[in-house]
Amino acid sequence: MADAMQVFDRTLVRRRRDRAAGRLGDVTPILQAAADHLLDRLDDTTRRFARALEIGGRGVVAPALRARGVGQVVSMDLSARMAAGAGGLPVSADEEWLPFAPGSFDLVVASLSLHWVNDLPGALLQIRRAMAPDGLFLASLPALGTLQPLREALATAETALRDGLSPRISPFPELRDGASLLQRAGFALPVADRDRLPLRYRTPLALLRDLRDAGEGNAVLTRDPRIPPRALFPMALAALAPDAEGTLPMPLEMLVLTGWAPGPDQPKPAPRGSANARLADALGTVEHRIGERPPPH
Repeated sequence: MADAMQVFDRTLVRRRRDRAAGRLGDVTPILQAAADHLLDRLDDTTRRFARALEIGGRGVVAPALRARGVGQVVSMDLSARMAAGAGGLPVSADEEWLPFAPGSFDLVVASLSLHWVNDLPGALLQIRRAMAPDGLFLASLPALGTLQPLREALATAETALRDGLSPRISPFPELRDGASLLQRAGFALPVADRDRLPLRYRTPLALLRDLRDAGEGNAVLTRDPRIPPRALFPMALAALAPDAEGTLPMPLEMLVLTGWAPGPDQPKPAPRGSANARLADALGTVEHRIGERPPPH
Protein backbone atom coordinates (compact mmCIF):
# COMPACT_ATOMS: atom_id res chain seq x y z
CA MET A 1 0.00 0.00 0.00
CA ALA A 2 2.95 2.31 0.54
CA ASP A 3 3.59 2.35 -3.22
CA ALA A 4 0.06 3.51 -4.04
CA MET A 5 -0.40 6.94 -5.54
CA GLN A 6 -1.40 9.34 -2.79
CA VAL A 7 -4.46 11.37 -3.78
CA PHE A 8 -6.12 12.06 -0.44
CA ASP A 9 -4.95 13.37 2.91
CA ARG A 10 -6.11 10.46 5.07
CA THR A 11 -5.33 12.27 8.33
CA LEU A 12 -7.60 15.11 7.26
CA VAL A 13 -10.31 12.63 6.23
CA ARG A 14 -10.19 11.11 9.73
CA ARG A 15 -10.34 14.51 11.45
CA ARG A 16 -13.34 15.56 9.36
CA ARG A 17 -15.14 12.32 10.16
CA ASP A 18 -14.34 12.85 13.86
CA ARG A 19 -16.00 16.26 13.73
CA ALA A 20 -18.96 15.01 11.70
CA ALA A 21 -19.68 12.15 14.13
CA GLY A 22 -21.66 14.46 16.40
CA ARG A 23 -23.76 16.15 13.70
CA LEU A 24 -25.00 13.39 11.40
CA GLY A 25 -28.65 14.00 12.24
CA ASP A 26 -29.40 16.33 9.34
CA VAL A 27 -27.84 14.00 6.76
CA THR A 28 -29.10 10.69 8.19
CA PRO A 29 -32.09 10.56 5.78
CA ILE A 30 -29.70 10.78 2.80
CA LEU A 31 -27.33 8.18 4.24
CA GLN A 32 -30.29 5.92 5.03
CA ALA A 33 -31.71 6.19 1.52
CA ALA A 34 -28.32 5.41 -0.02
CA ALA A 35 -27.89 2.39 2.26
CA ASP A 36 -31.39 1.13 1.43
CA HIS A 37 -30.60 1.34 -2.30
CA LEU A 38 -27.48 -0.76 -1.72
CA LEU A 39 -28.94 -3.28 0.72
CA ASP A 40 -31.89 -3.98 -1.57
CA ARG A 41 -29.40 -6.29 -3.32
CA LEU A 42 -29.62 -8.59 -0.30
CA ASP A 43 -33.23 -9.27 -1.20
CA ASP A 44 -32.01 -10.97 -4.39
CA THR A 45 -30.40 -13.84 -2.48
CA THR A 46 -31.78 -16.45 -0.08
CA ARG A 47 -28.40 -16.67 1.62
CA ARG A 48 -28.33 -15.89 5.33
CA PHE A 49 -25.26 -14.18 6.76
CA ALA A 50 -23.80 -14.79 10.19
CA ARG A 51 -20.81 -12.41 10.37
CA ALA A 52 -20.88 -9.05 8.64
CA LEU A 53 -18.41 -6.18 8.36
CA GLU A 54 -19.77 -2.77 7.53
CA ILE A 55 -17.27 -0.08 6.59
CA GLY A 56 -18.03 3.58 7.24
CA GLY A 57 -21.80 3.17 7.61
CA ARG A 58 -22.24 6.25 9.83
CA GLY A 59 -24.92 4.68 11.99
CA VAL A 60 -27.35 3.53 9.30
CA VAL A 61 -25.91 0.29 7.88
CA ALA A 62 -25.50 -1.85 11.01
CA PRO A 63 -29.14 -1.44 12.17
CA ALA A 64 -30.35 -2.16 8.62
CA LEU A 65 -28.29 -5.36 8.48
CA ARG A 66 -29.65 -6.59 11.80
CA ALA A 67 -33.19 -5.81 10.63
CA ARG A 68 -32.50 -8.14 7.68
CA GLY A 69 -31.52 -10.99 9.98
CA VAL A 70 -27.73 -10.68 9.79
CA GLY A 71 -26.04 -12.11 12.87
CA GLN A 72 -22.99 -10.34 14.29
CA VAL A 73 -22.14 -6.96 12.74
CA VAL A 74 -18.75 -5.27 13.08
CA SER A 75 -18.73 -1.53 12.36
CA MET A 76 -15.37 -0.27 11.14
CA ASP A 77 -14.46 3.34 10.49
CA LEU A 78 -11.31 5.41 10.03
CA SER A 79 -12.71 7.67 12.78
CA ALA A 80 -12.93 6.15 16.26
CA ARG A 81 -15.79 8.53 17.12
CA MET A 82 -17.71 7.52 14.01
CA ALA A 83 -17.14 3.81 14.69
CA ALA A 84 -18.37 4.19 18.28
CA GLY A 85 -21.76 5.42 17.10
CA ALA A 86 -22.15 3.16 14.08
CA GLY A 87 -24.36 0.58 15.76
CA GLY A 88 -22.21 -2.54 15.49
CA LEU A 89 -19.20 -3.86 17.35
CA PRO A 90 -16.93 -0.80 16.90
CA VAL A 91 -13.49 -1.07 15.34
CA SER A 92 -11.37 1.96 14.44
CA ALA A 93 -9.15 0.99 11.52
CA ASP A 94 -7.90 2.15 8.15
CA GLU A 95 -9.57 0.78 5.02
CA GLU A 96 -6.09 0.62 3.50
CA TRP A 97 -4.80 -1.68 6.30
CA LEU A 98 -7.57 -4.04 7.39
CA PRO A 99 -6.88 -5.73 10.76
CA PHE A 100 -8.94 -8.87 10.11
CA ALA A 101 -7.87 -12.48 9.61
CA PRO A 102 -8.66 -14.26 6.34
CA GLY A 103 -12.18 -15.68 6.20
CA SER A 104 -13.53 -13.49 9.02
CA PHE A 105 -16.79 -12.39 7.36
CA ASP A 106 -19.40 -13.82 5.04
CA LEU A 107 -20.78 -10.34 4.20
CA VAL A 108 -18.99 -7.00 3.74
CA VAL A 109 -20.90 -3.78 3.06
CA ALA A 110 -19.35 -0.38 2.28
CA SER A 111 -21.99 2.29 1.70
CA LEU A 112 -20.49 5.53 0.33
CA SER A 113 -17.27 5.00 2.26
CA LEU A 114 -14.47 3.86 -0.08
CA HIS A 115 -14.10 7.00 -2.20
CA TRP A 116 -11.45 8.48 0.15
CA VAL A 117 -9.14 5.46 -0.22
CA ASN A 118 -5.87 6.07 -2.05
CA ASP A 119 -5.32 2.46 -3.13
CA LEU A 120 -8.80 1.23 -3.94
CA PRO A 121 -7.64 -1.95 -5.77
CA GLY A 122 -5.48 -2.82 -2.76
CA ALA A 123 -8.31 -2.15 -0.32
CA LEU A 124 -10.67 -4.36 -2.32
CA LEU A 125 -8.06 -7.13 -2.33
CA GLN A 126 -7.80 -6.94 1.46
CA ILE A 127 -11.58 -7.01 1.78
CA ARG A 128 -11.78 -10.11 -0.38
CA ARG A 129 -9.10 -11.83 1.72
CA ALA A 130 -11.06 -11.05 4.90
CA MET A 131 -14.12 -12.83 3.46
CA ALA A 132 -15.10 -16.47 3.85
CA PRO A 133 -15.56 -18.54 0.67
CA ASP A 134 -18.81 -17.66 -1.09
CA GLY A 135 -19.14 -14.45 0.96
CA LEU A 136 -20.90 -11.43 -0.54
CA PHE A 137 -19.42 -7.97 -1.01
CA LEU A 138 -21.62 -4.91 -1.59
CA ALA A 139 -20.34 -1.37 -2.03
CA SER A 140 -21.48 1.98 -3.34
CA LEU A 141 -19.29 4.93 -4.24
CA PRO A 142 -20.13 8.39 -5.56
CA ALA A 143 -19.77 8.10 -9.34
CA LEU A 144 -18.77 10.49 -12.08
CA GLY A 145 -21.44 13.18 -12.37
CA THR A 146 -21.94 13.62 -8.64
CA LEU A 147 -21.65 17.32 -7.65
CA GLN A 148 -20.85 18.16 -11.27
CA PRO A 149 -22.76 21.50 -11.28
CA LEU A 150 -20.88 22.57 -8.15
CA ARG A 151 -17.55 21.44 -9.61
CA GLU A 152 -18.12 23.49 -12.77
CA ALA A 153 -19.34 26.56 -10.89
CA LEU A 154 -16.28 26.56 -8.61
CA ALA A 155 -13.92 26.11 -11.58
CA THR A 156 -15.51 28.99 -13.49
CA ALA A 157 -15.44 31.31 -10.50
CA GLU A 158 -11.84 30.50 -9.56
CA THR A 159 -10.67 30.99 -13.14
CA ALA A 160 -12.24 34.43 -13.14
CA LEU A 161 -10.71 35.41 -9.78
CA ARG A 162 -7.14 34.15 -10.08
CA ASP A 163 -4.85 32.17 -12.35
CA GLY A 164 -5.10 28.41 -12.13
CA LEU A 165 -7.51 25.98 -10.54
CA SER A 166 -7.38 24.09 -7.26
CA PRO A 167 -9.14 20.71 -6.97
CA ARG A 168 -12.05 21.35 -4.63
CA ILE A 169 -14.14 18.22 -5.30
CA SER A 170 -12.79 14.67 -5.35
CA PRO A 171 -12.40 12.70 -8.57
CA PHE A 172 -15.11 10.04 -8.88
CA PRO A 173 -14.97 6.70 -10.73
CA GLU A 174 -16.87 5.78 -13.88
CA LEU A 175 -19.13 2.78 -14.36
CA ARG A 176 -16.60 1.09 -16.63
CA ASP A 177 -14.09 1.07 -13.76
CA GLY A 178 -16.29 -1.00 -11.46
CA ALA A 179 -16.20 -4.58 -12.75
CA SER A 180 -12.47 -4.40 -13.56
CA LEU A 181 -11.73 -3.30 -9.98
CA LEU A 182 -13.61 -6.33 -8.64
CA GLN A 183 -11.89 -8.69 -11.05
CA ARG A 184 -8.44 -7.37 -10.14
CA ALA A 185 -9.22 -8.03 -6.47
CA GLY A 186 -10.19 -11.63 -7.22
CA PHE A 187 -13.96 -11.43 -6.75
CA ALA A 188 -16.14 -13.93 -8.57
CA LEU A 189 -19.30 -13.02 -10.50
CA PRO A 190 -18.49 -9.27 -10.44
CA VAL A 191 -21.26 -6.82 -11.29
CA ALA A 192 -21.06 -3.03 -11.52
CA ASP A 193 -24.09 -0.85 -12.15
CA ARG A 194 -25.33 2.65 -11.49
CA ASP A 195 -27.97 3.95 -9.14
CA ARG A 196 -29.18 7.47 -8.50
CA LEU A 197 -30.46 9.30 -5.45
CA PRO A 198 -32.42 12.36 -6.67
CA LEU A 199 -31.46 15.05 -4.15
CA ARG A 200 -32.78 18.61 -4.23
CA TYR A 201 -31.78 21.60 -2.12
CA ARG A 202 -33.61 24.82 -1.33
CA THR A 203 -30.32 26.75 -1.34
CA PRO A 204 -26.70 26.04 -2.32
CA LEU A 205 -25.67 26.73 1.29
CA ALA A 206 -27.81 23.81 2.42
CA LEU A 207 -25.80 21.56 0.08
CA LEU A 208 -22.50 22.76 1.58
CA ARG A 209 -23.84 22.16 5.11
CA ASP A 210 -24.78 18.59 4.22
CA LEU A 211 -21.32 17.91 2.81
CA ARG A 212 -19.75 19.26 6.01
CA ASP A 213 -22.11 17.35 8.31
CA ALA A 214 -21.41 14.09 6.47
CA GLY A 215 -17.64 14.58 6.81
CA GLU A 216 -17.25 15.03 3.06
CA GLY A 217 -15.10 18.17 2.96
CA ASN A 218 -12.28 18.49 0.44
CA ALA A 219 -9.30 16.27 1.37
CA VAL A 220 -7.43 16.17 -1.94
CA LEU A 221 -3.69 16.44 -1.27
CA THR A 222 -3.13 18.87 -4.15
CA ARG A 223 -5.74 21.34 -2.91
CA ASP A 224 -4.56 24.94 -2.70
CA PRO A 225 -3.49 25.61 0.92
CA ARG A 226 -4.08 29.35 0.53
CA ILE A 227 -7.25 30.98 1.84
CA PRO A 228 -9.64 31.11 -1.13
CA PRO A 229 -10.63 34.50 -2.54
CA ARG A 230 -13.45 36.00 -0.51
CA ALA A 231 -15.67 36.18 -3.59
CA LEU A 232 -15.07 32.57 -4.68
CA PHE A 233 -17.94 30.79 -2.98
CA PRO A 234 -20.52 33.62 -3.33
CA MET A 235 -19.75 33.78 -7.07
CA ALA A 236 -19.85 30.02 -7.53
CA LEU A 237 -23.03 29.49 -5.51
CA ALA A 238 -24.79 32.33 -7.34
CA ALA A 239 -24.15 30.48 -10.60
CA LEU A 240 -26.09 27.44 -9.41
CA ALA A 241 -29.45 28.22 -10.92
CA PRO A 242 -32.60 26.69 -9.40
CA ASP A 243 -34.95 24.65 -11.57
CA ALA A 244 -38.59 25.40 -12.39
CA GLU A 245 -39.60 24.20 -8.91
CA GLY A 246 -37.26 26.69 -7.26
CA THR A 247 -34.88 24.01 -5.97
CA LEU A 248 -31.33 23.03 -6.83
CA PRO A 249 -31.09 19.51 -8.30
CA MET A 250 -27.93 17.75 -7.12
CA PRO A 251 -28.42 14.01 -7.72
CA LEU A 252 -26.09 11.56 -6.04
CA GLU A 253 -24.84 9.23 -8.79
CA MET A 254 -23.72 5.93 -7.28
CA LEU A 255 -21.45 3.23 -8.63
CA VAL A 256 -22.70 -0.02 -7.08
CA LEU A 257 -20.33 -2.99 -6.85
CA THR A 258 -21.39 -6.58 -6.18
CA GLY A 259 -19.00 -9.51 -5.98
CA TRP A 260 -18.56 -12.87 -4.30
CA ALA A 261 -15.53 -14.35 -2.62
CA PRO A 262 -14.62 -17.42 -4.67
CA GLY A 263 -16.21 -20.60 -3.35
CA PRO A 264 -16.48 -24.24 -4.44
CA ASP A 265 -20.23 -24.15 -5.08
CA GLN A 266 -20.33 -21.12 -7.39
CA PRO A 267 -21.18 -21.46 -11.08
CA LYS A 268 -18.07 -21.72 -13.22
CA PRO A 269 -17.61 -21.11 -16.95
CA ALA A 270 -17.66 -24.23 -19.12
CA PRO A 271 -14.25 -25.52 -20.27
CA ARG A 272 -13.12 -24.14 -23.60
CA GLY A 273 -14.18 -26.37 -26.48
CA SER A 274 -16.90 -28.16 -24.49
CA ALA A 275 -19.84 -26.63 -26.39
CA ASN A 276 -22.11 -29.17 -28.08
CA ALA A 277 -23.95 -26.71 -30.34
CA ARG A 278 -22.73 -24.45 -33.13
CA LEU A 279 -23.27 -20.69 -32.93
CA ALA A 280 -24.03 -20.64 -36.67
CA ASP A 281 -26.92 -23.07 -36.14
CA ALA A 282 -28.33 -20.96 -33.32
CA LEU A 283 -28.18 -17.83 -35.47
CA GLY A 284 -29.46 -19.55 -38.61
CA THR A 285 -26.41 -18.54 -40.66
CA VAL A 286 -24.00 -20.39 -42.93
CA GLU A 287 -20.55 -20.94 -41.42
CA HIS A 288 -17.39 -20.63 -43.55
CA ARG A 289 -13.71 -20.75 -42.68
CA ILE A 290 -11.47 -17.71 -42.60
CA GLY A 291 -10.05 -17.13 -46.06
CA GLU A 292 -12.91 -18.89 -47.84
CA ARG A 293 -15.20 -16.94 -50.14
CA PRO A 294 -18.75 -16.87 -48.73
CA PRO A 295 -21.24 -18.88 -50.78
CA PRO A 296 -23.38 -16.84 -53.20
CA HIS A 297 -26.82 -15.80 -51.99
